[in-house]
Amino acid sequence: MTNSAQPHGRHRAPLPPLQSPGQEPVPGMPGPRAPRSAAATPPPRQAGRHSAPPVPPTASTAPTYRTPHTSPAPAVPATARPADGAGKPAKQRDAFFDNAKYLAIVLVAMAHAWEPLTDHSRTAEALYMTVYTFHMPAFILISGYFSRSFDMRPDRLKRLVTGVAVPYVIFEVAYTFFKRWADDDPTQPISLLDPWYLTWFLIALFVWRLTTPLWKVVRWPVPLALAIAVLAVVSPDIGDDLDLQRVLQFMPFFVLGLFIKPEHFQLVRRREVRLLSVPIFACAVALAYWAAPKMTSVWFYRRDSAQELGVPWWVGVVMTLALFGCSVLLTACFFAWVPRRKMWFTVLGAGTLYGYLLHGFLAKGSRFWDWFDANPWLYKPAGEVVVTVIAAAVVTLLCTPPVQRMFRFAMEPKMEWAFRRDAAALARERGSSR
Repeated sequence: MTNSAQPHGRHRAPLPPLQSPGQEPVPGMPGPRAPRSAAATPPPRQAGRHSAPPVPPTASTAPTYRTPHTSPAPAVPATARPADGAGKPAKQRDAFFDNAKYLAIVLVAMAHAWEPLTDHSRTAEALYMTVYTFHMPAFILISGYFSRSFDMRPDRLKRLVTGVAVPYVIFEVAYTFFKRWADDDPTQPISLLDPWYLTWFLIALFVWRLTTPLWKVVRWPVPLALAIAVLAVVSPDIGDDLDLQRVLQFMPFFVLGLFIKPEHFQLVRRREVRLLSVPIFACAVALAYWAAPKMTSVWFYRRDSAQELGVPWWVGVVMTLALFGCSVLLTACFFAWVPRRKMWFTVLGAGTLYGYLLHGFLAKGSRFWDWFDANPWLYKPAGEVVVTVIAAAVVTLLCTPPVQRMFRFAMEPKMEWAFRRDAAALARERGSSR
């Protein structure tokens, strides 16, 4: 395949996005829990050497103690207690991750807008390849980071189904009917085993989440995941079912996210790292500009084996390892420039999945309806700038709270009727009704 714009077929998709602390990387996905605070006052000592250990008091049961000339001090509920000197609550969204997700989804939309321009502009092709090197790995790495607490607990499995599997089915069907109408292709089949366009990320996230407990017990998880990715790229018989090539080739970034610690994010946000990232990005764009006429951007999609791309198997091994290293480096540089404080767009970080899935209709529609060919001025530098600004504005609008409320039925369905109520929940309800 050459550096031409992608055809209207399947699997030409970027990555989507993920959630912040206190909320899942994708709606319905559990994030890491905030540490449980201790009670406001210590429990009284139990008399006797062999007495039973004291039960930690809760906000409602913790005793209070009188000191001379003072009144009783009520216990502070753990959820209301400040987490630090700034008085922040224990559970609060981290603006850094919301900012990172918003900026990444803007890059996704802009890369989609650049795609038809890559045949006419070497600069657009270089920017396209550079962005594709890191924006998908960045999303997947954040998804892994917020999957660290995932296990097979029933409530988390339910949220995995309602927050990932159900939206996958809904949008796979919606995209199929959209293509039948917009592309005048009534034969386009509905295939839940063969994800079309953007929906591949949802099925990949579903599989990665289910494998999380396995990665927690193996000794060298990241090298093992990288070895699996290498084996996938030299295995042309894997096929298109569930987009398994992408699932396996992108999996090292998810596993890496599982084992990243908060201090690693603090490290890349240091001033010296931010300054060093500028020449690194400049070198990456220059290298992409040089390589644009010589290589195909299909390598960045990670959806084909080496044999399917018409190269020897060992080239696939080299490209997989090289791209992994480049992606990790550029992802770190991207995180270095993500603002830490709350910005005007921070609130939009909670709606990146909405922007990701909904902007696909416009991205594909622009190809089906030949918007670019009908306006040749878009291929000129000024037109490329206009296309970039429009793409950023559209995806920003699709991440806003009103759009989230409008499409929450598809993205975050409750579906309580579909699951059996567990015994613990029934016991709690009985206890509260007494």
